[in-house]
Amino acid sequence: MRDSRLLFASVLLRALSIGLVGVLLAFHLGRAGFDEVQIGAAVSAGLWGMGAATLAVGVWGDALGRRRTLAGLAALSAAGVAAAAAGAAPALALVLGFVGMLNGAGRDRGALPALEQAVLASAVEDVRRTRSFAVYNLVADAGLAGGAVLVWVARRASGNETPPATLQAAGMWAAAGLLAATALLYARLSPRVEPAVRATRARLSKASRGKVARICALFALDGVGGGFVAATFLSLFFRERFDASAETVALLFAGSRVLNALSHLGAAWLAKRIGLVNTMVFTHAPSSVLLFTVTIAPTFPVAALLYLLREGLVEMDVPTRQSYVMAIVRPEERTAVSAVTNLVRIASWAVAAAVAGPLMRDVGIEVPMAIAAGLKLTYDALLYVAFRRTRPPEEGGATPG
Repeated sequence: MRDSRLLFASVLLRALSIGLVGVLLAFHLGRAGFDEVQIGAAVSAGLWGMGAATLAVGVWGDALGRRRTLAGLAALSAAGVAAAAAGAAPALALVLGFVGMLNGAGRDRGALPALEQAVLASAVEDVRRTRSFAVYNLVADAGLAGGAVLVWVARRASGNETPPATLQAAGMWAAAGLLAATALLYARLSPRVEPAVRATRARLSKASRGKVARICALFALDGVGGGFVAATFLSLFFRERFDASAETVALLFAGSRVLNALSHLGAAWLAKRIGLVNTMVFTHAPSSVLLFTVTIAPTFPVAALLYLLREGLVEMDVPTRQSYVMAIVRPEERTAVSAVTNLVRIASWAVAAAVAGPLMRDVGIEVPMAIAAGLKLTYDALLYVAFRRTRPPEEGGATPG
């Protein structure tokens, strides 16, 4: 129970930090002289750094020790946000963003969640696995919402006495501090979180390799779509299209994260009735349609409403996807599989982030979002075709052996 409390507290603090950075990064770097392309490059560099760390976790995470790996990566993340807060020059920001795994996507993904999910999947029975992942993601999204709310509260509390640039810089420094506190919490985890057997290097069985290869190909497609709608780019869209302020965007993101959090519990309930794959597909596809409608909304209130409707559905596939992937592979493969599936998504985000900036500047501010909607709909259709007959054990499928 102590380890569970520490784990969920760490998730909450990390998510608060990500929530702050998701709202503030575009505004903060913009005031530092970065244009859309440079902001996109900084986000992309951070995502590539997250991808490299996730790969390392998949190969050596269990061998190095989960506690040591979690604490070390959290400390590096704190340094990455601190570098952005300090206003490093664009070229230096790319290097420090990569090393520090700067997360401008506004979602809690990467090496740390990959390792946490392997721990969580091994700690619960099959029938409780999906609900446990739902609670895990609820805590994460509550933190993301809280981070966005903090931006709004700070602005309202200061009135007009404090310049926006000062508040935004303070928010970035606060985000770095939260990640440093997360590293301290990880260091207090007990030895019980470590794997029963520490292999020197992760290996997948032949049966698992086939399933993981197929699902990774699909996750890459969805990941490119996700990279086009990272929080930093959504902030740019609402700022450029509707002249929305950082405080307005913060409230919008906070509302979306609350809807994300509530939807996780709904996803666990729905998965019990129609299955994990059906829940993933039949909630995600409508959210992709709603994403496209945001790009053609005539006013900010209409765009905000459509965006919030989308956010009430889009994250329902997250706990179900995590639970499903952990269910169809062997327990001893879970750290490696969690890492490789997260890596594919992060690498796809990084590629998309590098392209999104030029598209927004040279073609249209809404173009990446429209492309994302089409890619995500294609992913939903292909996922259903490829995996509708591969069931997890609690739905009558074979236990991975």
